[in-house]
Amino acid sequence: MPCKADELRQVPLFSLLDEDELAVLASQVDVREFSTHQRIYKVDEPSGRAYVVLTGAVEVTLLDEDGQEVTFSTPHHGEAFGFASMLEATPHQTTAVATEPTTCIEVDRHDLSTLLERKPLAGLDMLTIMSREIHIAQGVIRGRAMRNPNELIDEQETFGERIADHVASFGGSWTFIILFLSTMIGYVILSVVLVVVHGSSWDPYPFILLNLFLSMLAAIQAPVIMMSQNRQDQKDRLRSELDFEVNRRAEAEILALARKIHFLSDKVADIDEHLRPSRLQNPDEPLS
Repeated sequence: MPCKADELRQVPLFSLLDEDELAVLASQVDVREFSTHQRIYKVDEPSGRAYVVLTGAVEVTLLDEDGQEVTFSTPHHGEAFGFASMLEATPHQTTAVATEPTTCIEVDRHDLSTLLERKPLAGLDMLTIMSREIHIAQGVIRGRAMRNPNELIDEQETFGERIADHVASFGGSWTFIILFLSTMIGYVILSVVLVVVHGSSWDPYPFILLNLFLSMLAAIQAPVIMMSQNRQDQKDRLRSELDFEVNRRAEAEILALARKIHFLSDKVADIDEHLRPSRLQNPDEPLS
């Protein structure tokens, strides 16, 4: 079905074209209609054409590295999809399905090449609009990126926090316990030997100076360890938030599968209702 220039004028992708450019493009493109749940194209299908939504709505999905179906975009009136693969002449990287009765403008490389041959400046106008698609893709990538919570915390840690982690790690090791006990035993033995040999020592029994050192060590070590524990709590909270996002995404995938199964069940029921009269009339006829 041919397209009118007035319809193209309402499409943002062609909004910067003048009257002559719109007339040339309108003479080249076609208008296609799709019913609800009709697939417009699928992934790995040859990308000879791209589309612009006039009425209705479309869901464009792709598969991520985990094999999960992700909604890439939901084009509505005036929004384009499938242009990247069409321009590169590569198979589609996404799947597009009409979510309601939809009318689209169908564009192929020949349509655009004819327009650019006659109106070269029209290409710059369309590139300006299509740059928004790049920003959308970047937003999807940022939204899907999930990083290790330890890396996120480590990027923000200060020099003092790194010291606190090392102190807490060393203070909770057998190395620290053995060194600490050895130092205390050596301190006590040396103090006692000095008292026995020379009759005096810098810290005779009951080792008041040693108690002072231990109290100071505990006073400093306790807040440092608490600082490290607070950072660990932050990591645990971040892990919990990431787990929640994963669970919510899994729930969305399960609900999507449930909707698809329900849709397939309805289609099977419709086919069964369509075949039932013929089976009743010819009960001995085998099912094909």
